Amino acid sequence: MTDLAALLRALSANGVEYILIGGVAGIAHGAARLTQDVDVVYRRTPENLGRVVGCLAPYEPYLRGAPRGLPFRWDAETLKRGLNFTLDTTIGPIDLLGEVTGGGNYEALLDDTVILEAFGVECRGLSLLKLIQVKRAAGRPKDFEAIAELEAIAEERQR
Repeated sequence: MTDLAALLRALSANGVEYILIGGVAGIAHGAARLTQDVDVVYRRTPENLGRVVGCLAPYEPYLRGAPRGLPFRWDAETLKRGLNFTLDTTIGPIDLLGEVTGGGNYEALLDDTVILEAFGVECRGLSLLKLIQVKRAAGRPKDFEAIAELEAIAEERQR
């Protein structure tokens, strides 16, 4: 399980531009579902790529599921050449997404975010309705299970 407090503080302290999505965003909206990792959509400007690399470097990011010893360089050029990275770190698993199915990249999602506060850190997270849309587009069984709870939260808010 990811040390969410440490991750959010590191992202904030390094000025990383990102949007919380996935299970953590659901929890921020009131979902009771447990999540094992943190999913973020990160802005892909050269400056932000450098901030992401600097922010996570102390936590020894490595490709999740890759055999140890496989050459992997954690730098801005690697981020630039890739898009979505599932990483294991010393503070837990982190999914860095350059774009997300059903939502697009950071810029496309920005208008559908809300400011959240967790562990004394302000950050952007997907709005409840956009989170439901993104989970529906992902189409995974675990997302469909989460959608029912998120829709119930949305209906309760409308009352």
